[in-house]
Amino acid sequence: MNTYGTLFRLTTFGESHGPGIGGVIDGCPPNIELDQEEIQRELERRRPGQSKIVTQRKESDRVEFLSGIFEGKTTGTPIAFFIRNHDAKSKDYGHLAHAFRPSHADYTYAVKYGIRDYRGGGRSSARETAARVVAGAIAKQILRREGIKIWAYVSQVGEIALQKAWHELNSEAVESNEVRCPDAHTADAMISLIRQVRKEGDTIGGVVSGVIEGVPPGLGEPVFDKLHAELAKAMMSINAAKGFEYGSGFEGVKMRGSQHNDLFYTDEHGRVRTRTNYSGGIQGGISNGETIYFRVAFKPVATLMRPQESINEQGGKTIIEGKGRHDPCVVPRAVPIVEAMAAMVIMDFLLRRKAYAAF
Repeated sequence: MNTYGTLFRLTTFGESHGPGIGGVIDGCPPNIELDQEEIQRELERRRPGQSKIVTQRKESDRVEFLSGIFEGKTTGTPIAFFIRNHDAKSKDYGHLAHAFRPSHADYTYAVKYGIRDYRGGGRSSARETAARVVAGAIAKQILRREGIKIWAYVSQVGEIALQKAWHELNSEAVESNEVRCPDAHTADAMISLIRQVRKEGDTIGGVVSGVIEGVPPGLGEPVFDKLHAELAKAMMSINAAKGFEYGSGFEGVKMRGSQHNDLFYTDEHGRVRTRTNYSGGIQGGISNGETIYFRVAFKPVATLMRPQESINEQGGKTIIEGKGRHDPCVVPRAVPIVEAMAAMVIMDFLLRRKAYAAF
């Protein structure tokens, strides 16, 4: 499916080497004043060519709004938008017209549809995520009015992991370096590793950590639309995502219940709080008012600038070697995508809760 969401919905379209990428947002509340330059800044965080450690494809990624916004405010009608492709070099992919790249969607798309766009992966390309960033940027602006803040950062590249929890970090420092790690020392080590890997014609994976602050209690729709389940679905729909955990995650298995339980208390303002937050702000699939935090693992980019054995469409052996411009590590550019998907999830659940309140 190419549509995500229940009440706040995004439908995306377009291919990596087609005329452009676009989307239609339905269910956005009316009369919301939008900062379109802020939306553009979010796109610039995701766009290719922004630093020497990402793909050097040059795209301005200027968004054109076609409907749903009048005099700077949302009208409540579908918001359609388009981002034109300007620097697609399809000839770089000519050698892949009849061969399958290892660990790419080439083979599976061919099997499912009987046809595939080999130019940059077509619809399976991560370029599709530009449309998600537009929708997420709009959602973030609306959520900010509700006191909800969403931010993400690179917490690991290969074996280099940030040894600080989210609450020890300054969210304003995320954009202080090209790898988007808010700790300068760790960021330098990550950047050096990515540059080394790139020189070797190889790629490397990493982890993006996400934080959602100010979420009110009560968001989530058990049993199948639990808040953490929807976050997992949203994150795992991002290209190259291989794993998701929230709260204590896999580390929680090392603890006993007496250590892991988040004990309740009432603070000086009469609000129900928990003394710890191993639950990651979600209990029983519903937000409990504490900060939601999670991690998304991204695999190494599949396209290598070195020979790899593969097969062609007839099943014969062939050798594949990447050409053109590719990311040696996706995580720096994945940060705004993770934020966007988180914003769409929270926005959708917030609208669903308000719909209940109307009755």
